[in-house]
Amino acid sequence: MNYQNEININPDPQIIKKKKLPAALWALTISAFGIGTTEFVIVGLLPTVASDLNISIPSAGLLVSLYAIGVAIGAPILTALTGKVPRKALLISIMLLFVIGNGLASIAPGFITLVLARILTGFAHGVYFSIGSTIAASLVPEEKRATAISIMFAGLTLAIVTGVPLGTFIGQHFGWRATFIGVAILGIIGLIASTLLIPKNLQKGKTASLKQQLKVLTNRRLIFAFLMTAMGYGGTFVVFTYLSPILQEITGFKESVVTIILLIYGIAIALGNLIGGKVANKNPLKVLLWMFATQGLVLLAFYFTVNSPILSIITLFFLGALSFATVPGLQLLVVQIAEKELPGTEDVASGINIAAFNIGIAIGSYSGGLIVTSALGIESTPWIGALFLLVTVLITMYSIRISKNKLK
Repeated sequence: MNYQNEININPDPQIIKKKKLPAALWALTISAFGIGTTEFVIVGLLPTVASDLNISIPSAGLLVSLYAIGVAIGAPILTALTGKVPRKALLISIMLLFVIGNGLASIAPGFITLVLARILTGFAHGVYFSIGSTIAASLVPEEKRATAISIMFAGLTLAIVTGVPLGTFIGQHFGWRATFIGVAILGIIGLIASTLLIPKNLQKGKTASLKQQLKVLTNRRLIFAFLMTAMGYGGTFVVFTYLSPILQEITGFKESVVTIILLIYGIAIALGNLIGGKVANKNPLKVLLWMFATQGLVLLAFYFTVNSPILSIITLFFLGALSFATVPGLQLLVVQIAEKELPGTEDVASGINIAAFNIGIAIGSYSGGLIVTSALGIESTPWIGALFLLVTVLITMYSIRISKNKLK
């Protein structure tokens, strides 16, 4: 995910002189990899966790939605409350909280404890991605800031491609607790790397107050952009949350094969994210309209192809590519609107969009759980997800209309 914030930190003069990208960036990338893995790996582990804790799969799905709520709270609110904390100290504290959260998850005696551990980890996730790109950009000269940010977020994309399938494989063969232990170890590596490599003299950025954040939430164009983010990803996660049980129960794949399919899905996400960023540079709103419409059609197609092993994999590849291809365009759109209409609030708008993304995850996974337990059944999640995308298309069309009126 390529989140781009307005940078309010003055980089150290000694760092600017360096031609090569600093090693501190890789510390951020390692941490992003661990955080991305813990967010999405639970999708592949839902059947395993549900069986071990004697709970239903929809109940296990709350581990996705409640984590997302933790991120949604952490991104805008906790970032504002920690604005006076030195950046390196805050980053290290976040990673320590991340390690503790995953450690608690690995020893959770029951479902409630596991949920609390996930929410705690979500708090760390939210704050990390709100300040991480700012820190990354402060490490390099101005002309390399976008490159630095993309390198850090490469850790998140890499997590989806490799971390999630590997974590799922570990969970299926050694128990889901082993997966959380592995993620906690990744967090410790990120913590050590940050302690050794992140400079001490990072200056604090201008962190917006809660009052300033509310100003962003009163802007009509930004509100509709946030709705596009939330509804678009709500539709994605109606299906993605329950992808593992869908592939096992409906398509008929074995657990070991599902791990391979998740790897293919992750590769598609990485390609889609890269292509989506390139095509959305000039006119993100118009490109987003076509992406959302196509994604809705592919979700609907999955409803018909899910019973075929070959067709379902092909459909999922396109679905993975489209699901995350919209991330760069959405983030760019939010920043562009904030720059034009509320200068100085770009970072706040970006943080709230991260929250909107995770609110969408929470809505989607919770809605999927309701569908799974209803008379519709798990096989109906694809076309319900398509309805989410239909609403997103309508919101996007209205946003285009508002934008045109602004230009008149």
